[in-house]
Amino acid sequence: MSYSVLIVEDDPKIAEIHRHFTEKVDGFSVCGIAGSLDDAEKMSQLLVPDLILLDLYFPEGLGTEILWRIRARRQASDVILITAAKELEPLQEAMRGGVFDYILKPVMFQRFRETLERFSEYRQQLHGRSALEQGDVDRLLHPYKESKPGEPALPKGIDPLTLKKVRAVFAQPHGEGFSAEEVGARVGASRTTARRYLEYLTATGHLTAELIYGAVGRPERKYFAE
Repeated sequence: MSYSVLIVEDDPKIAEIHRHFTEKVDGFSVCGIAGSLDDAEKMSQLLVPDLILLDLYFPEGLGTEILWRIRARRQASDVILITAAKELEPLQEAMRGGVFDYILKPVMFQRFRETLERFSEYRQQLHGRSALEQGDVDRLLHPYKESKPGEPALPKGIDPLTLKKVRAVFAQPHGEGFSAEEVGARVGASRTTARRYLEYLTATGHLTAELIYGAVGRPERKYFAE
């Protein structure tokens, strides 16, 4: 699956950095950049992006104005607020407005990538569902909830449902192994997300990994059931 992203940022240099970061993450593309709240309002309605990266402070007002307008018209766009503001009040308002995440500037790419990958997993869990069980709700609203007594604790960024899907790929013997890209295609995740789960399973002894050298090109990392 692919996701469209609208960047709302009045500093052209920062907007370009966020564009560059976004396009480095598999499955995400920038559909537009708005440099003002007026442009943001028009572009968000016209483009209806999957995700909006929203700055807080603009010369003409606060980015939360756009957040509340999106909520008022029930637009199916999620919002990540990106700001230099470290006061508590903007965070509280953003949480009341249902932002997906809140990132403080200067934005570090690793933190940025983790958020986009978590967003992708969240959307994939919703895709094609018509009914929910309590376990589904818990995974959506509390993706990093502590494990039940007797179950191994999962590290941050490892969702139990996605982990189960990845392990299921290796349920049947496959002599040639699987690459991260192949596993991602089978479970509906990006290559980067699949690699994170594969490396976790390798570290915990459930899989082994080997570098496979082909006739041409770079060697490919393949994963095998232990």
